[in-house]
Amino acid sequence: MQIKSKRKNKKRLLKNTDRKTVNGLIRSSKDARVVRRALVLCAADRGVSERTVQDLGIACDRTTRYIRARYESGGLGAALYDKVRSGKPPILTAQKTQRIVAIACSPPPDGHARWTLNLLRDETRKTGILEEVSQEKIRIILQCHDLKPWRQKMWCVPKLDKEYIARMEDVLAVYEKPYDPKVPVVCLDEKPVQLLDHKRDPQPMEPGKIARQDYEYKRNGSVNVFRAVEPKAGRHFTKVTPTRKKPEFASFLKSVVARYPDADKIHLVMDNLSSHTEKPLIEKFGLREGRRIWRKLTVHYTPKHASWLNQAEIGIGIYARQCLGKNRIATIEDLATRSMAWNKWANRKKIKIDWQFTRKKARQKFGYKTGKN
Repeated sequence: MQIKSKRKNKKRLLKNTDRKTVNGLIRSSKDARVVRRALVLCAADRGVSERTVQDLGIACDRTTRYIRARYESGGLGAALYDKVRSGKPPILTAQKTQRIVAIACSPPPDGHARWTLNLLRDETRKTGILEEVSQEKIRIILQCHDLKPWRQKMWCVPKLDKEYIARMEDVLAVYEKPYDPKVPVVCLDEKPVQLLDHKRDPQPMEPGKIARQDYEYKRNGSVNVFRAVEPKAGRHFTKVTPTRKKPEFASFLKSVVARYPDADKIHLVMDNLSSHTEKPLIEKFGLREGRRIWRKLTVHYTPKHASWLNQAEIGIGIYARQCLGKNRIATIEDLATRSMAWNKWANRKKIKIDWQFTRKKARQKFGYKTGKN
């Protein structure tokens, strides 16, 4: 915008250095407020009347006088920029936020399973932390502190004694071994499965409609699924049995060992269930055959309350999601047929497990040292 000067032989308003600064701001500044004030100063410096400045749409006469007075009293910075304002003090201080977080981490009121946003808002008012607070503000506080009262996990605090550490180190040392087909590492576990049947025929999926099934169902009892997996080779073994008693365990273990005829030794990781011993093999197949099968194994028992160390748990999760899903399976025969088909597919695909938890990470996480450190 060109502003023609009307001042003749009169003293200019701006100093030479300020004039260069103002002209530079008019050309390059991205702050509209600063540019407008610079235009006002430029017009005043050239003797343009306040009425003309107003007619040009730059600023009203009152604003023009105010900016000029700011320049004359405080210099260029005072005319172009506002002073830093303290602003309204925050209603929600850090101390009050901490008190709300403490409430969210405390047990919920009687008769309630967990804290909700509504309950937290009412409790914040009741305790006098804030007179008024919205549910959205409570939600933001919980989100910032990664608090999720609606979620719970089932877990057990392990007793970190010498036995727990020794078994954990032993299992993790086996996992860290490089892959060797002559000495495979196999993990074994079992999973109960409930058999459910439809009371009414489900409706299949159609274009534009999702599959539907009635909420009512018929219970047909429960069965057991033995699962074993060789994580580094992607080999899977699945067997459906009526129970998980010793004879079923012995038969499944023999079938797994039979799949490794060329192995010198098999490292077997499993929990210390009472049936996970040599005795079921001897009772099922006799002393000689039972001991032959057991001697083929080097058994590594996981510590108590440490099922997460067994990679078969991960294998069971894969099987449950991909094979069982949310479908209702009515009979043990249907479950066995489906499990066999999935097991063949998993072995063709060689679905492996990438285990990353090492002994070094365990020592850092649990804060213990071994005699080798």
